Amino acid sequence: MITRMDCEALDRSDGLAECRGRFTLPGGCIYLDGNSLGAMPSAAPPRSAEVVAKEWGDGLIRSWNEAAWWELPTRLGDKVARLIGADPGEVIVTDSTGINLHKALYAALSLVPERRVIVMESTNFPTDVYIAQGIVRQLGSEYKIRFAEDDELELAINDEVAVVCLTDVHYRSGRILDRDRITALAHSVGAMMVWDLCHSAGAMEVGINACEADFAVGCTYKYLNGGPGSPAFIFAAKRHHGKYAQPLTGWWGHAAPFDFTRDYVPANDIRQMLTGTQPIISMSVLEVGLDLIATQDLAMIRHKSQALTALFIDLVEQRCAGDGFDLQSPRDPVRRGSQVAFNHRQAYAVMQALISRGVIGDFRSPETLRFGFAPLYVSYTDVWDAVEQLVQVMGSKEWRDPVFARRSAVT
Repeated sequence: MITRMDCEALDRSDGLAECRGRFTLPGGCIYLDGNSLGAMPSAAPPRSAEVVAKEWGDGLIRSWNEAAWWELPTRLGDKVARLIGADPGEVIVTDSTGINLHKALYAALSLVPERRVIVMESTNFPTDVYIAQGIVRQLGSEYKIRFAEDDELELAINDEVAVVCLTDVHYRSGRILDRDRITALAHSVGAMMVWDLCHSAGAMEVGINACEADFAVGCTYKYLNGGPGSPAFIFAAKRHHGKYAQPLTGWWGHAAPFDFTRDYVPANDIRQMLTGTQPIISMSVLEVGLDLIATQDLAMIRHKSQALTALFIDLVEQRCAGDGFDLQSPRDPVRRGSQVAFNHRQAYAVMQALISRGVIGDFRSPETLRFGFAPLYVSYTDVWDAVEQLVQVMGSKEWRDPVFARRSAVT
């Protein structure tokens, strides 16, 4: 049986342990929701104050040049590129994941205009499906979405398909798809490949160019610790630059935005994926998170991620056997992202009881408890202590308190 002393020993040998001190974490809290919103880097508040008071307050409009605000989307994009295995000039930070997915899907479709089918998972994060449904409505009834799951994907990807759009780490279960194999399959039938990296960027090595993806999108407020609502990123392989159509043709994506010409001429590089003026304050704070993770080894991050999630699964199954928890994540760590999902008939109430004890995870309808393990600030003893609280919640039947059944707006 695993003991707390075993976990303490793992912490003493953890090469990432010093990173925890670079985050601001409230006392009495075990934070297992970094897969939804990353913790705040300690350097974020002073950087935010500097941007507001000095760059905006004193510099005013001069800061577009003097503080290099204008270059933030590409500068941050190159930093993200290093984390996902892309080349400089292939990633730009801008807008939200949903808006960027709209751009990426439209761009991919524009490169295969003779085809009309988009392959997706029906269990994808809903925004991905909603964005694709919106594009289908805009482009006409001849376009359609073909839904497929896991083993069905190979049969669904044929020479009718224009674009395959998938999430490599499933938002609910944490299941990892084989990016190399699926991308190669899409290309073998002449289809474009778009990946959603929201639950992988910053938690593992992605290798987006190694798998030869065409486009990819992702958010920055999870494992990249950019803050709530921090801008997302979009990747477009250089081989497609200047060839695809970007549907949101704003002035920041123009080839010469300060010429102020009447007609739109797209930039011939990744800046074509820009649309309008960028959120400078949130982008500046995001850079703090990107710089923090850039100093770490992604292979070490991934190794610890696998160890933390395996420890959590083992402890829950050892110590909560018979309490009704059903593992939804892959047991094989190679196929599992940096999160663990258990189903339980009273999942919402159980999670609320845990949160009241300072163990913060989240709930996904209808009955999933989801726990995220951000390796930069989650320790092995955090895992032990979190499961200890779960043992107490289940043993005392604390979750039966009616207060824990009241649904909040955000779950």
